Amino acid sequence: MSTMGDRDRSDWLKAFGAAVRERRVQEGLSQEALGFRCGLDRTYVSGIERGVRNLSIWNVQRLALGLGTAASDLLARAEDALRSE
Repeated sequence: MSTMGDRDRSDWLKAFGAAVRERRVQEGLSQEALGFRCGLDRTYVSGIERGVRNLSIWNVQRLALGLGTAASDLLARAEDALRSE
């Protein structure tokens, strides 16, 4: 069984952050507005989008709700981006 290395983790977090950013822009939201909707600080949202925050599943769900989508949609977008690299 293989384990995920640091590079894999970084790639995954960046892909997830890009998925959040893409959806946020589609919704016409600033980072601050999304943070307000989710109960998260703007700097935390920024860290997610930059791929430097490792989120809990609860925060993934909070983001999805704030973006008007399902958590599975955000995860699928990130997976698709990683597959296309």
